[in-house]
Amino acid sequence: MQKKAVVVHSGGMDSSLCLALAVKEFGAENVLSLSFTYNQRHALELDRARKISDFFKVDHMELNLDCLSQITESALIGTKTKIEHKVGEAPNTLVVGRNGLMARLAGIHAHSLGASCIYLGVMELEAANSGYRDCSRAYMDVIQTALRMDFASEAFEIRTPLVSMTKKETMELGFQLRVLGFLLENTITCYEGIEKAGCLKCPACKLRNSGLKIFSLEHPEFKYSYREEIVNLIA
Repeated sequence: MQKKAVVVHSGGMDSSLCLALAVKEFGAENVLSLSFTYNQRHALELDRARKISDFFKVDHMELNLDCLSQITESALIGTKTKIEHKVGEAPNTLVVGRNGLMARLAGIHAHSLGASCIYLGVMELEAANSGYRDCSRAYMDVIQTALRMDFASEAFEIRTPLVSMTKKETMELGFQLRVLGFLLENTITCYEGIEKAGCLKCPACKLRNSGLKIFSLEHPEFKYSYREEIVNLIA
């Protein structure tokens, strides 16, 4: 199997937008959707990654990283820990080094498939608002440098097309790509695994829904099943 791009695909909005961008540039037959299992808090996101991959007509693969639960702790691993974000601290949903590990593994597999790039849906506003240290472009530049050394190639890229965007801007991107309606109905953002508007309380829901509300108010013609719930959210 030969590919031109590999997308690290969680089944969430941001990674699914990256999948749409990769398909637009390279064609569905040249893109691989790659998800990871690590005993994450809810497996529904993996089901959605498969469904979204089918929608885009791309090959999908899952890699097992269940060893993460043996070497680190996070509220996103397993279901027993209550989600918390104390002032001045990183949230307990941070999985230390996860994005870097996934990027390296995706890169290695991409190299074996003849692909010259991988995509990750990281966003720097996640680093700023949610304390995720591995969501910046600077972080991915370090991983990219290591992969280029591994492959003896300066051409290999880690692409992070959403990294400087706001959540509202990602909604605009999905709208322009004509996939926003499908993704709003089928992606999972909520840390509790609740679909559509989510739990409305976790950091992921708050960030995403605030951007979606702005987008919805600016696009009154755009409809989706939980639009009224979003536009009536109290800031």
